[in-house]
Amino acid sequence: MAKFVFGMNQSLDGYVDHQEMRPPDLVLFRHWIEHVRNLTGSIYGRRIYEVMRYWDEDHPEWDADRHEFAAAWRAQPKWVVSGSLKSVGPNATLVGDDLEVAMRALKAEHVGEIAAPDQT
Repeated sequence: MAKFVFGMNQSLDGYVDHQEMRPPDLVLFRHWIEHVRNLTGSIYGRRIYEVMRYWDEDHPEWDADRHEFAAAWRAQPKWVVSGSLKSVGPNATLVGDDLEVAMRALKAEHVGEIAAPDQT
């Protein structure tokens, strides 16, 4: 049976701007690469999923670590909870209206940790 694990990014002042944030230092970024690589999958709301879609396509300015994170993220199953999205990208499943049934099924059908990142 899988376990849901909540994760949150927060700055010291309580404000995180995903468009303007500085990249983490190498040690912290390597931690996140390994963390994502070891997850069974992730559950996203629409907003954070749309932010994370950045990793679906390679960017010429990326270094090897960013390519490695993108590969780990792309390989991971993703479940997206949204009432407004009509489709989702690769390796992602749009969760239907009955959220409780969907989450119980995920827990029952998988083993390991399923991340539920901060949805803000």
